[in-house]
Amino acid sequence: MSTDSAPQGIPAATIIIFRNAPDGGAPEVLMTVRSRNMTFAGGMAVFPGGRVDPADYALGEAVAAAHAIAVDEVAHQIAAVRETLEETGLALGLAGDIDAASAASARAMLAETGALAPVLDAFGWRLDLGQITPFARWFPKNENIARVYDTRFYLANLGTGAVEVSIDHAENTRLFWTSAQGALDAAERGEIKLIFPTRRNLERLALFASYEEARAQAEAIPVKTIVPQVVEDGGKPWLTILGDAGYPVTAELLETVARG
Repeated sequence: MSTDSAPQGIPAATIIIFRNAPDGGAPEVLMTVRSRNMTFAGGMAVFPGGRVDPADYALGEAVAAAHAIAVDEVAHQIAAVRETLEETGLALGLAGDIDAASAASARAMLAETGALAPVLDAFGWRLDLGQITPFARWFPKNENIARVYDTRFYLANLGTGAVEVSIDHAENTRLFWTSAQGALDAAERGEIKLIFPTRRNLERLALFASYEEARAQAEAIPVKTIVPQVVEDGGKPWLTILGDAGYPVTAELLETVARG
């Protein structure tokens, strides 16, 4: 597929949520298994997230100046915050009088309104986008898949992780905490399924002994848009990505790749 004929990507945002491992081992990240009837990544284990809605852009225009961030980027960060609350019940990227009860109530209101702005007004909360860090951007515009998302990935940290999470009963069937390597091992055992971007991101996350290490690398390496390319090597097609974006594995045999 040529660049000129490549599809327009659907703006999306996803968030990689860290917590300290209860046993003191490698940090854990929150993953969700998408419902099998979902058009994109049905049945796959992914990080919480979803598309950027018009209301996210509208709120982004209202707060971009205060955060000294471009409206488009703010809208993606707002989408990451909204989707996290919607899909997991966690109030990340927000500040104010927040506890488990108010987060649950805000989640219920978000399900009704579909927008974050009225929730902020109702609970007296404000955005605290300093809690999330840009990590990556994936746009598989050259791939022959049913729905192409231009997705920005962010990092966030729960620290102790002493919080409850629950599925939204709509898009997801399971939420679980795992180390990045644990997720990769589970995929090898056939316990979960991973699409190409999720696998590559887990391999990158497995490099870090803490959230602080992950954030330090994210801040040191400028986010570049990763557009996977198919190349021939050894007589076989490989799906490849940029070699300087922080990823330890940059190619996979095309025949083994799981797509959305």
